[in-house]
Amino acid sequence: MTETARATAGAGPAKPAGPPWALPRGLIILLGIASLVVAVAGIRATAWLIGPAFLALIIVIAVTPLQDWMLRRGLPRWLSVLALVVGVYAILLGIATIMLISIARLGGLVPQYASQADALLRSLEGLLGTFNVSTDELRAALQSVNWGRIAGLVAAMLAGVAGLMSNLVFLLALLLFLSVEANGVGSRLESIASDRPEIAAALGDFARGTRSYLVVTTIFGLIVAVLDSVALAIMGIPLAVTWGLLSFITNYIPNIGFILGVIPPALIGLLQGGPGLMITVIVVYSVLNFVVQSLIQPRFIGDSVGLSVTVTFLTLFFWAWLIGPLGAILAIPLTLLAKALLVDVDPGASWADALLRDRPVRRTAPNDTPAPDVVEATPAPAVGQVAGVDGVRPNDGP
Repeated sequence: MTETARATAGAGPAKPAGPPWALPRGLIILLGIASLVVAVAGIRATAWLIGPAFLALIIVIAVTPLQDWMLRRGLPRWLSVLALVVGVYAILLGIATIMLISIARLGGLVPQYASQADALLRSLEGLLGTFNVSTDELRAALQSVNWGRIAGLVAAMLAGVAGLMSNLVFLLALLLFLSVEANGVGSRLESIASDRPEIAAALGDFARGTRSYLVVTTIFGLIVAVLDSVALAIMGIPLAVTWGLLSFITNYIPNIGFILGVIPPALIGLLQGGPGLMITVIVVYSVLNFVVQSLIQPRFIGDSVGLSVTVTFLTLFFWAWLIGPLGAILAIPLTLLAKALLVDVDPGASWADALLRDRPVRRTAPNDTPAPDVVEATPAPAVGQVAGVDGVRPNDGP
């Protein structure tokens, strides 16, 4: 026996190679949470930039099919971009103009209801007195009510809205740049797909889901706005068009948008016609919004969003806290983008997708074998063969 053989025999059995060194799973989780906190703090600090930028992105995603349609009709590319930008600008400026006029009219309407509000509060004081309830605190509240101060608050609100014009200018400029560059999105996604196909697929799903959600929500928001405006005009509520526009905007806020939209006209109804008119406004709003938003609209949205009701409710408050009121309106698209970047791009994160969805998609494979993340269509197996993961292979028996 040679010296090398004797040395090998004396060394005993070779030790199995252990797994490569890695951080403990608990430490990885803590580092991920810490990174998330830092990222959230950064987003909150730059919410003034992220909110309008994402709004511009969503608008471009929503109207891109219109631009593609114009190109298919033979219009020059520059003319399709110009028509798209002018149309989007007209819509945004129209909405901003209506809001400014409505808020100005609301500021002039508030002092007119000062006497009705005082009479209502005093009747409430008398009602509480009949039940032997102390009215000292209510009387102090009555004395502290200053309707001139409320009118000043409305004027300050108007000044704040005027200050938003700087953000509007930024939004319009960003829309112009995004609309011009929207033509190259297809080639960019093809370039990404050649290297990272899962990222390209996730971004495509985000765009399609967001577009479907926006189209359906906009259509039904317009229906609800028209119905609410007509109903309020019949009941004699002032600024019926304003409250209809408010119901259209709050239709983009999931779960609680209807509640936010009904509060102002209900209060106006209380001041103008008493509790009876307020209850009528609430009932009419409830019937119209429940039928349209709860019974009809979900049938058209279907699984395009792919988020459970609990997830949408929680993310609504999260994005509203993080970005502000614009975050509440864009809560669904923002959540879809976060899901695409954090969950859909990772084949190992299918468990998170199952937790976020309303109805999880179950992936199954033949013979109860684990399903791959992306199953390609294969021809039906012939007799004596079974379908394998990589294609069709002979059946080796049980």
